[in-house]
Amino acid sequence: MFSRIRSDIQCILDRDPAARSTWEVLTCYPGLHAIVLHRPAHWFWTHGLKWLGRFTSHVARWLTGIEIHPGAVIGERVFFDHAMGVVVGETAEIGDGCTIYQGVTLGGTSLYKGVKRHPTLGRNVVVSAGAKVLGGFVVGDGAKIGSNAVVIKPVPPGATAVGIPARIIPSKTGESADVTTAQPAFTAYGITQEDDPVSQALRTLIDSAGSQEHQIALLWQAIEKLSANRAATDCVPGDAARNEGFEAEKLNQLGGK
Repeated sequence: MFSRIRSDIQCILDRDPAARSTWEVLTCYPGLHAIVLHRPAHWFWTHGLKWLGRFTSHVARWLTGIEIHPGAVIGERVFFDHAMGVVVGETAEIGDGCTIYQGVTLGGTSLYKGVKRHPTLGRNVVVSAGAKVLGGFVVGDGAKIGSNAVVIKPVPPGATAVGIPARIIPSKTGESADVTTAQPAFTAYGITQEDDPVSQALRTLIDSAGSQEHQIALLWQAIEKLSANRAATDCVPGDAARNEGFEAEKLNQLGGK
């Protein structure tokens, strides 16, 4: 039990730069308290003590503002960051290393008892503030759910879901860094430059301008060679840029590449 608590504390220290000490995390992080209280509640639920499990989860919600049904399955190193108003349904499953922010709902759309009604999150999934994941489907390993997104269909591993209803943005490599690296690369609120449309547009414009600069320089060089071979007066304008001077690398750094 204590080894799991130490692991929970360490994952918070790793992912939250505001966490300054073990004692601070242990005493001041309701996300940790919710996880610790969920474990006995889940044990009661799975051993036939349904009311006691529900009462324990009710006390945990009163203390932390995080509502986790005792039937939910939660893996190792799960971090509820800020997490006020989070709701996790009865048949939800949260994989190892997931991060869930405030206002998230892992809810169901079916009223039938005894069936899978709530989502399953794979390993290292990030669910950003205010997102709603509704239904008994799977969110793949390393996926990211954008803030306030409403997800009602499966999300492939490494993909990003944004919007209402959510549209799926696949990873460029088919898998995210969270899946392929030995040490998962955590992204706060699931935000990366790869997913930022403004950053992508700037990179496209910079690359296009750099390519045009290169082509123009090649044209002027070709004209210069032709004029030299004809032993004629140089027909290249004096202000023509015969050498490339476009600093694409610096602009890409400013654009967030």
